[in-house]
Amino acid sequence: MKITSARISQYLFLAVFFYLFINTEYRGKDEISFAINSFFRVDPLVVLSFILSKKTLIALLIPGILMLIFSIFLGRFFCGWICPLGTIIDLTTDKLKKSIPIKFLKTNLKYYLLFTLLFAALFNVNLVGILDPIAILIRALIFFLYPLFGYSIRVSWAGLYSIIGENRDYIGSLYSFLRDYILPFRETFYPLAFISFMLLIAILFLERYEKRNWCKNLCPLGALLGLLSRFSLFKRLPAKLCSDCKACKEICPTAFDEEILQTKDCILCMECTLKCKFNRVKFSLTGTGKNKKTKAPFLERRVFIGGLVSGFFVSRAFSFTSPSQYERLLRPPGVTDEKEFLKKCVRCGECIKVCLKSALYPAFFQTGLYGMFMPHMITRLGYCEYNCNLCGQVCPTGAIPNLPLEQKKKSIIGLAAVDKNHCLPYAKKINCIVCEEHCPIPEKAIKLESVVERDYRGKKIILKKPYVVEELCNGCGICEYMCPLEGKAAIEVFSKRKRDQALRS
Repeated sequence: MKITSARISQYLFLAVFFYLFINTEYRGKDEISFAINSFFRVDPLVVLSFILSKKTLIALLIPGILMLIFSIFLGRFFCGWICPLGTIIDLTTDKLKKSIPIKFLKTNLKYYLLFTLLFAALFNVNLVGILDPIAILIRALIFFLYPLFGYSIRVSWAGLYSIIGENRDYIGSLYSFLRDYILPFRETFYPLAFISFMLLIAILFLERYEKRNWCKNLCPLGALLGLLSRFSLFKRLPAKLCSDCKACKEICPTAFDEEILQTKDCILCMECTLKCKFNRVKFSLTGTGKNKKTKAPFLERRVFIGGLVSGFFVSRAFSFTSPSQYERLLRPPGVTDEKEFLKKCVRCGECIKVCLKSALYPAFFQTGLYGMFMPHMITRLGYCEYNCNLCGQVCPTGAIPNLPLEQKKKSIIGLAAVDKNHCLPYAKKINCIVCEEHCPIPEKAIKLESVVERDYRGKKIILKKPYVVEELCNGCGICEYMCPLEGKAAIEVFSKRKRDQALRS
């Protein structure tokens, strides 16, 4: 069976995508050489939203600028040759029986979404990561599918071991390979896992109504590339259906509306060239061949103005956060400015995936609507490993700085504070030195003060009461995580903003 170059490219890039995804993980090394962040760095939508929100460009995102330039000359090839979500859709669509297309989607909805997101970024609220196709796919994998895969394999293997008994050594090497190279380093199930998965399922479910429904009618990245494709020098000939055939309309997944080829929707999949019975279809540079004219995308003024207005109002709505939410808002190490972090973060979840001690989790409403899917630390569930800087290594946009390890160790996340109403030496006159023992700071940011007191029976005792040396504490959270009390810890980490206030007072 013949296969197009575009299809081969899709499969190769999908294989690369999963290889990078699996290797964006702790595999016993302190450095991650290849990470899935490469796909975000060539994502034109991520790059453009970053530029609009930050009003600057960083070297990390230059590949995305090159992709924008290539799209201007070649058209919307990213969707048909590279995009991993597009490939998964293509693998799914033929297995779903088609119904009548949804008319509501046959509007300029994708352009409204695109301009709303871009203008919101211009007004300093970067929401692109919520609807970026690569981010949607990676979040579904990180938060739901990959942990479920790891859990299923481990449980199945434990059951298999119990069945084969003493003969399990014969397959031990296979499990070692899976553990070291395929399975997630730790088993963690995340908040928003089901929402992330259902968003991916909804995109695939749209294939019941039309091929590449998401790509053609909703995807903001596809809309951006479609706008750029109007300048493409690479055109399909003929530019409309042949009067004696019209088979291309059934073959093409995106580009035909009535009998006219919509250049903005053509993903250069090349299926029409492969399946044309008369060998008429070809792709040629502008200026060669016949039928040079194609129907260029036309955007009504109201789409642009509507995106501008909605972008402004969305940015205002999403930017509101209650001041009280910042009290326990802990960001990954190296993040020093909350506003800058919000502008840069693409909500990919890579930092959450590589966090060694399960300290990072996707936010829901803890930081308002704007912070949804962004990483924040929950130090009662995990802590920032003192000798780890993996999160900065995998961040695609530099929202989490890639700091050298020694500099990362000094990076201030927050400030620990002892709750004397719960701490055992203070509240119940029972010695406990867990927080001091586990503090990783060489000089010890948590110290013990020996105090002679009388217990509840009047007997003299020596209590070792913990206190925090604010100038040394980096807010890693290990003290809160290790606190032996059930439920609420007797020592808690508060945000860096609260720490700065404490140091100034």
